Amino acid sequence: MSFTVLIPQNISKNGINYLMECGYKIKMGNGCDEKAITEDVVDCDAILVRNVRITPKIIDAGNKLKVIARHGVGLDTIDVDYAEKKGVWVTNAPLSNTNAVAEHTMFLLLSCSKNAKVIDEEFRNGNFDIRNTVTNIELKGKTLGIIGLGRIGQSVAKKAFYGFSMNVIGYKPRAKREDIFHEIVLKDNIQEVLECSDFVTLHLPLLPATKKSIGMEQFVAMKKESYFINTSRGAIIKEGELIEALEKKVIAGAAIDVFEEEPPNANDKLLHMNNVIVTPHNAAFTYESYENMAMDAALGVHEVLSGKIPTWAGNRPQNT
Repeated sequence: MSFTVLIPQNISKNGINYLMECGYKIKMGNGCDEKAITEDVVDCDAILVRNVRITPKIIDAGNKLKVIARHGVGLDTIDVDYAEKKGVWVTNAPLSNTNAVAEHTMFLLLSCSKNAKVIDEEFRNGNFDIRNTVTNIELKGKTLGIIGLGRIGQSVAKKAFYGFSMNVIGYKPRAKREDIFHEIVLKDNIQEVLECSDFVTLHLPLLPATKKSIGMEQFVAMKKESYFINTSRGAIIKEGELIEALEKKVIAGAAIDVFEEEPPNANDKLLHMNNVIVTPHNAAFTYESYENMAMDAALGVHEVLSGKIPTWAGNRPQNT
């Protein structure tokens, strides 16, 4: 039996080639909005999706649909529960971008410690003396607090500890000591991490329990000279309260790769603050991780279409 895989957005060739070698027909989509995907998915057995939102309407339109494979880690753009109800597998690629995001986190951390944004702008505007008026700090001996100790959080910890001689503390609910990098000092709650850290980096999934869970209460608990870094999901933060904390100098600064609304409004204050470094949700966008994501997502498609339980399943349909 021949199966058709819908790919609404282009992916690395290795993923497409793998699916073709497996005998599947590839259908490149005509658009990324709900209307286009709803029309495209009608005759398809699988969707390999990057960042587009997969709604119940799209799932209903795919009357042959068996699997939705996420080209990446987070599943917050897919209605996973509805897919499960309709007997459709959802898979992701949890190993694909760990190093890319961890490296980007360290880049943001370094950019904060070296006042990169201000120094770059001032020097380009002819202010060579900025080197005498803005003093940077070293990472050696500083404390990095990690909230969320999954694959990415622990990869950041190793880079910070081995690469920069930082002290690393962290928090993860119900963490088992044997599962956590041995140099991370586990704290009993988020409050302790916030109070003790010179830099706080967030690595939580977006879930009902984590949505808007970080706000002014948490920023006030941080040191006034500390920095906040977020490469996880924008909606975990109460963005308005982060802006207020930065304006009132409750914390020294922030580095943000993810936003509550994406793309953010051009007037978003975070884009125009001197004590904030921003990147356009591109932490995972390296050549290497693109290839990993494409291949791992393609593998999820093939596993389901060949009758296997997928290695990285985000749900478990009852009829399978």
